[in-house]
Amino acid sequence: MFEVKSYSKDRVQSYDLLIKQLDALLEGETNRIANLSNASALLGQFLERINWVGFYLLEEDELVLGPFQGLPACVRIPLGKGVCGTSAEQKATFVVADVNAFPGHIACDAASQSEIVIPLIKNGQTIGVLDIDSPEKDRFDEVDKEKLEEFTETLLKHI
Repeated sequence: MFEVKSYSKDRVQSYDLLIKQLDALLEGETNRIANLSNASALLGQFLERINWVGFYLLEEDELVLGPFQGLPACVRIPLGKGVCGTSAEQKATFVVADVNAFPGHIACDAASQSEIVIPLIKNGQTIGVLDIDSPEKDRFDEVDKEKLEEFTETLLKHI
């Protein structure tokens, strides 16, 4: 049985524990949707001051909504559009302090003020993105970027 351990006040240590928990939670499971669902649930429990966390999966030339935690969201996002589509197209993580200042931002939830999007790249190919929104401006920093990239690397071993 999976057990959630307590997180410390040190953010790096807490993220490291989260990544270990993800690896243990997904061990032996190969179903992509099940693993993405558990990953989004785990992040939803771990991260504070967010209003949406989930995945968009690449199908042909657009991202399609996958497992998530939060309010209903945009279902399809073209490559190169908004933060998610740009991240997928450029294969780069985007930390956006103010979504309203991002050219072409797609507002799925008007409450979202900042965002981090990490591309999911497997065997050199983008397969989707991890998208996390916050109702606070400037919510995400370099620690979040580094550790969420590690989180997605661990996740990709299981999908």
